[in-house]
Amino acid sequence: MATPAPALVLLPEWGSGHLMSMLESCKRVLLAGVGGREFSITLLVMRPPTDQATSEVEAHVRREAASGLDIRFHRLPAVDPPADAVGVEEFIARYIHLHAPHVRDAVAGMGRPVAALVLDMFAAPMVDVAHDLGVPSYVFMSSTGAMLTLMLHLPVLHDRVTVEFDEVDGEVDVPGLPPVPPASMPCPVVDKKSPNYTWFVRLGDRFMDATGIIANTADELEPGPLAAIADGRCVPGRTAPPVYPIGPVLSLGNAKKDSSEPPHECIAWLDGQPPASVVFLCFGSMGWFEAAQVVEITAALERSGHRFLWVLRGPPAATESGAGAPDGSEHPTDANLDELLPEGFLERTKGRGMVWPTWAPQKEILAHAAVGGFVTHGGWNSVLESLWHGVPMAPWPLYAEQHLNAFELVRDMGVAVPLKVDRERDNFVEAAELERAVRSLMDDASEEGRKARGKAAEMKAVCRNAVACDGGSSHAALQRLSEALHQGAALPKK
Repeated sequence: MATPAPALVLLPEWGSGHLMSMLESCKRVLLAGVGGREFSITLLVMRPPTDQATSEVEAHVRREAASGLDIRFHRLPAVDPPADAVGVEEFIARYIHLHAPHVRDAVAGMGRPVAALVLDMFAAPMVDVAHDLGVPSYVFMSSTGAMLTLMLHLPVLHDRVTVEFDEVDGEVDVPGLPPVPPASMPCPVVDKKSPNYTWFVRLGDRFMDATGIIANTADELEPGPLAAIADGRCVPGRTAPPVYPIGPVLSLGNAKKDSSEPPHECIAWLDGQPPASVVFLCFGSMGWFEAAQVVEITAALERSGHRFLWVLRGPPAATESGAGAPDGSEHPTDANLDELLPEGFLERTKGRGMVWPTWAPQKEILAHAAVGGFVTHGGWNSVLESLWHGVPMAPWPLYAEQHLNAFELVRDMGVAVPLKVDRERDNFVEAAELERAVRSLMDDASEEGRKARGKAAEMKAVCRNAVACDGGSSHAALQRLSEALHQGAALPKK
């Protein structure tokens, strides 16, 4: 009887940005069939800590189960979430780690060679599970190469910088990046007294014990950070695991839609706008604003004079306890525009502006010729979608690593114009500042915007060339990864 194809065993965090990015990346390995090598995928499904996240994960599972690909799903036994966690990142890392015995049992019982246990960044300590079972472990990095570099270097910074980062005299040195202002450091590391920071130091340390790291980026997108890792500058005296930058990995769907299907209302509106004339504002699956911030945005858009498409969401629904979701996944609700928008705003901007109060097809919007700029929270998946279509950005970071992303987009990549946010006021942006950024991004006469538009156009070509089968750097990294996975496949120890 033929030996079954080696399995890629995936342990993603339940958020769509983590789960789907990891799954789409490993599907790329599955579909590549490089050198005749075949693999299967087994997705280990943790029960998320909230009902809404559970519903989203189950929807993903149903869709992938119907894909016809060799993907299996193994639901891990439920665990009780940590009741004493005080930080979001701490909660996620601890909740995932409580599944370690069940992950071990699942992998040990596979009955086929395991090419890799592919771990979400929050699951990095489970490299020990893979080691005990004698199978390779790979950390999947769903964020930037810059964030990967920082995390690898964080244990070193922890020893070198004994004060809070915002107390540093000057800027923070991160290998492969321009000097980073303390205000651009990621949210989980800004308070060293927080368990979130302690966990990130630990996670960065455990990354070094993995067999390899799979990154959703490309050599040409982030040459500085990736070179810093390869050259051993992140952890002096220790060789980092090989990094496989196989991105951009995007689930762009079927580009050819049924002509009988009417376009989404946002797309239909864009169809009536001139090329590159619309600034698109959208802030991810968890982005929403208080009423005071909405007023500032309306004033900025009205005064800018530019056409706009704004996805405006309402505040998350209140829970019975009044507390937020422990994993930070407080999803916005559909906005009540009559309540949120100032009186007369829609009438005054009619014809040149559209406010959409619910989910919108972001990928399709960014692909539209009428869109000339993107005001975004700067989540990495949104950034990659924007770069894929050559759309310059004005990043408005809200949480997680987005402040570092914004810094990289403006200072290192040059594909964005700066937008000043007040971190002390929950990333508040004044109307005058947003108006300035929109004008900079969209005005033909803006030198700052012209440079960002030019770099974004360059990065569009970079992204597409990287994944090309004829010499693309990410395609070459995928081939190296496929070979390493094939050679490393082993039957788990019992």
